[in-house]
Amino acid sequence: MYNIKTLNNISSKGLERLSSNLFAVDEEGAQPDGILVRSAAMQDMALPESLLGIARAGAGVNNIPVDKCSEAGIVVFNTPGANANAVKELVLGGLVLASRKVGKGMEWAKTLAGQGDAIGKLVEKGKSQFTGPELAGKTLGVVGLGAIGVKVANMATHLGMEVLGYDPYISVAGAWSLSRSVRHCVNLSDLIAQCDYITLHIPATAETKGFVNDSLIAQMKHGVRILNFARGELVNTAAMVNALKTGRVACYVCDFPSEALLSAEGAVCIPHLGASTPESEDNCAVMAADELGDYLLNGNIKNSVNFPSVSMPRAGGSRICVVHRNIPGILAAITDVTSKAGLNIDNMTNKSRGDYAYTMLDTGGSVGTADAARLLDVSGIIRVRVV
Repeated sequence: MYNIKTLNNISSKGLERLSSNLFAVDEEGAQPDGILVRSAAMQDMALPESLLGIARAGAGVNNIPVDKCSEAGIVVFNTPGANANAVKELVLGGLVLASRKVGKGMEWAKTLAGQGDAIGKLVEKGKSQFTGPELAGKTLGVVGLGAIGVKVANMATHLGMEVLGYDPYISVAGAWSLSRSVRHCVNLSDLIAQCDYITLHIPATAETKGFVNDSLIAQMKHGVRILNFARGELVNTAAMVNALKTGRVACYVCDFPSEALLSAEGAVCIPHLGASTPESEDNCAVMAADELGDYLLNGNIKNSVNFPSVSMPRAGGSRICVVHRNIPGILAAITDVTSKAGLNIDNMTNKSRGDYAYTMLDTGGSVGTADAARLLDVSGIIRVRVV
């Protein structure tokens, strides 16, 4: 039986995916084989030697020490696409908020309380200050065509918008899902210069921090409207506040309030509601539980942020799972050890990702503790287990 520790409140629908015959799930496990987590900070948390995998019920993993996990052979999973519909729907609201000054209009309407029968005339007199353009016929640029970006791009075509998309790393699945009405730009500058609205759907990394800055804004149309429901650090706040002051950016809608943005005219701050729906939380928990359960039981890896995706149907006998560094000669060393142990390899797969790699072998015979120990003696091998 595998022990799974939960951090934060993981949806019961996710926990129900983990059979009580195979998994013991609780919040107190001191030596867990796996951890299910939402937003709890794990950066300074001690990682027990028993830990094999961490599944984040969400897309971002900035609360998890991924590099430390990689060094220890701990596979970190996320749940891309599980909250895509929730974010897409909020982006739709953001497009309207960017155009029509709905928020300010609602605030102003409340000031009319107590005016009685005069409210109707006051509304007609004052509503012109909240006018804004329609979405139909305008050009939307979608930067990042992952699970969310594709849904946003397709949705916008149904609103009558001309949609441009940019993603040099678009997946095959993303390309197949994208509406043929969306024009795929191979150059970011081409998209930036043409768009009335720009929405960001890229991950936050060291390379993308401050992605929207003075230089990029200078390439945009005057009066552009920018939406950010991805990560706050993608946008240089000082550059955005300045662009709002000059009118270079007409409106900035984001899901990440900050002190500077809350006081900036033209900024619309939403309190990080992108994935805050019960459906999204259920979807993320179910996907995270399935990923972690499949890895612990079968060694399969899907949607890992630090190791390659590797999946292989069972060929019977024993399965050896090897987490190792991506260095020359290591596969030969693995097969040499299994051969000397008298183990016939019925099926084998290996994939690498950056500095790390993962190998699975199905053998016809039983694999003993001594055999696994001999594999661990091979230079570059981080973790070995038999499932």
